[in-house]
Amino acid sequence: MNDRNATREFAFRIVNVFAEERLAGNPLAVFENARGLSDADMQALALQFNLSETTFILPSNIADARVRIFTPTFEMPFAGHPTLGSAHVVRALTGAPDALALEMLAGTIPVIAHGDVWTLEAKPPATREVGASREQLAAMLGLAVPDLGALPLWVDTGSEQLVIPLASANAVRRCAPDAALVARHGGVQLGGGVTRAMAYVWAADGPQSILARFFFPKHGAIVEDPGTGSACANLGGWLVATGAALPQQWSVAQGEAVGRHCKLGLAVDSGGRIFVSGRVIELGRGSIRL
Repeated sequence: MNDRNATREFAFRIVNVFAEERLAGNPLAVFENARGLSDADMQALALQFNLSETTFILPSNIADARVRIFTPTFEMPFAGHPTLGSAHVVRALTGAPDALALEMLAGTIPVIAHGDVWTLEAKPPATREVGASREQLAAMLGLAVPDLGALPLWVDTGSEQLVIPLASANAVRRCAPDAALVARHGGVQLGGGVTRAMAYVWAADGPQSILARFFFPKHGAIVEDPGTGSACANLGGWLVATGAALPQQWSVAQGEAVGRHCKLGLAVDSGGRIFVSGRVIELGRGSIRL
């Protein structure tokens, strides 16, 4: 056979993360063995699936597996639902124990399972002040200034994001972000010339319950992510940075507005360590021929 006509086959799985039922949660494509795939292949496959992220499992010398995370347009150093979903697949493939570690660009992330509920430990938070005024942030979100809550911060527990507390769950539900203003006030440099813009809003919605939404601009329009583990970890970082009483434990609901209900667990222990958890459900398997 002419080598130019040879095909290579790569197996993948589709899992839903932060899912309490099969057709809920945040979907993720996980390639079981990415050896032989180039960076360009991985980026093209992420665009082909067009999910918020697609991950690629590789061997690691320092952890149970190495995982690379691609959005349809760029590679990410860390993201929450890809970490939990990939860990679920690594355990299924290798028979690894319920406690394992994944090597990522952001570092080695420890993950532990209780059945199909997975928990990651995020990195200690780094924070910085927000340059935009409260008036500018309110306009960005389509809200009034009184709808804003406590101090907004840039928080990084693996992926830097703009974390904006709102005054009420009602304000969270009423958000109508302006894509151009999110790009202006919520942009961050990821390296390699890549700029990403986003805004994570949240408010308490009952005892130990939080309602959250995560927005980012894409092709000039606002897209809403159904379940964002990295942002949930950054919310934990916000609690640490603002001197909240510890320990804390919250159930975080996300995805309500886009019809993909997600349930995330957030815990911050007395030492300030941040944990994000969620159930992973495998939906299907397949293969791609290249």
